Amino acid sequence: MRDELKRLSIARRALLAGLAALPLIATAAFPAAAQEYPTAEVNTTGLAVTDDTVKVGILHSVTGTMSISETGSVQAEKLAIEQINASGGVLGRQIEYIQEDGASDWPTFAEKAKKLLVQDKVAAVFGCWTSASRKAVLPVFEQYNGMLYYPTFYEGLEESPNVIYTGQEATQQIIAGIDWVVKEKGAKSFYLLGSDYIWPRTSNKIARKHIEKLGLEVVGEEYYPLGHTQFNSVINKIKLKKPDVIYAIVVGGSNVAFYKQLKAAGIDLTKEKPLLLTISVTEDEILGIGGENIVGAYATMKYFQSLQNENNAEFVAAFKDMWGEDIVIGDVTQAAYLGPWLWKAAVEKAGSFDIDKIKEASPGIELTTAPEGYVKIHDNHHLWSKTRVGHALDDGQYEVVYETEELMEPNPFPEGYQ
Repeated sequence: MRDELKRLSIARRALLAGLAALPLIATAAFPAAAQEYPTAEVNTTGLAVTDDTVKVGILHSVTGTMSISETGSVQAEKLAIEQINASGGVLGRQIEYIQEDGASDWPTFAEKAKKLLVQDKVAAVFGCWTSASRKAVLPVFEQYNGMLYYPTFYEGLEESPNVIYTGQEATQQIIAGIDWVVKEKGAKSFYLLGSDYIWPRTSNKIARKHIEKLGLEVVGEEYYPLGHTQFNSVINKIKLKKPDVIYAIVVGGSNVAFYKQLKAAGIDLTKEKPLLLTISVTEDEILGIGGENIVGAYATMKYFQSLQNENNAEFVAAFKDMWGEDIVIGDVTQAAYLGPWLWKAAVEKAGSFDIDKIKEASPGIELTTAPEGYVKIHDNHHLWSKTRVGHALDDGQYEVVYETEELMEPNPFPEGYQ
């Protein structure tokens, strides 16, 4: 009973916050009532849509090593859903969510995805974090014609009509970040480090190709299992090789051990010898790592909580109102927040919940007040977005030190990097 009262209290606060922080979607109309869109006409494929409600799925790891990273995505998606409901819902229907735990286990993700699509018949799923989990569920979404909104920056080399990729792909994050550190910091040698699964390995393959294309050197490359906590051996190798840049793609709970051990080994990241550039550590991970253990590092992302714009100020205020003043917001969390809004826009543009109509309606959808700024869905189902570099401070936040002037066009299949 206590948990239910707490949930209701949180929901009420979210509704009030939502009224002050409702993003407007440029290409979507806001129908007055569900009766304008009879269920028989807007749901011709047997999805969980009634005259009053529509069910969606939330599928992330809230247990296991990836929970440190994915909890924020769950919170963001719930906030977006509460705000959308406060604004009148989708085609006049209130959103109800069914949450499943991928438990940091890729077969579990596939099993839960099938349950959401086949048994629960949800109209959309917001979920996954790692590329391994996305690769595990992709055949399920394509076989059963579901719609996945995937929030994580990733390696690219994929394009599915059943997925909207709200994070960045490699050309927007990896290549842009390396270009920045070479131009601004004069980097010439790199040590590549990652967790041992699809995203870090493929990302480092792309990074290596770009580094070598620039005539520069990779002096080492290492991978460790998810949940790994002993990094002293590779830290010793890094000290011997003396790279200009540690290019780190360690994910989940392993980050806590890695950055603490890096500091204990005497590597002071504030001196930038070596400089550490990560594409995997957001403010969510720093909450576990401790700002004092990563201060001085750089990260390439499209969003940082510290962004100075009105959209972000409203989003951060609403997020903290719902989840607590001490909460932090990272890149993937913000990208997860975009998912329900982009889905709502596509549904209302299509005038239907049917998946095939959502696919057709999605390209060209704009979000004019996304916390990161203006974004737009490309024909390839990725987002146009800016690339930014943040400098880690000891308070757990990033100071934005660089951003592209224009939105970067998503290119998941860059020539020469496949």
